Amino acid sequence: MDIARIIQCLPHRYPFLLVDRIVETEGDTRIVGIKNVSINEPFFQGHFPGHPIMPGVLIVEAMAQTGGVLLLSKLERPEEKVVYFMSLDGVKFRRPVMPGDQVRMDVRVIQNRGRTVSLRGEAFVDGALVAEADMMARIVDR
Repeated sequence: MDIARIIQCLPHRYPFLLVDRIVETEGDTRIVGIKNVSINEPFFQGHFPGHPIMPGVLIVEAMAQTGGVLLLSKLERPEEKVVYFMSLDGVKFRRPVMPGDQVRMDVRVIQNRGRTVSLRGEAFVDGALVAEADMMARIVDR
């Protein structure tokens, strides 16, 4: 799934769209997204000058957006819905993400109760785990 299709699913736009491509899906249960981290990202101006590191909350947001693509892309009219994240648990940051890294977000559905869904996200750079989180989300009307 390219960026044009992602934009059809998600309401996010620059500078807050944090998924560049979807490279893999397994039905309604798993999705893998890519975020290419460039030195041109606006958050690097202040995080941290002279030592740029992608903020951990934005790595989690990238995983959440990837999960949102999975949930919304399966709907008949995704432009009429939005995914609100309700909780995060077990968030861990394993190593910094730097300019030039490509983050691979692997998100799986753990439990689906209709409009409320539990997800498990893991983010990798070069095969190494950089972040993980358990997320709960709800699909609502826009």
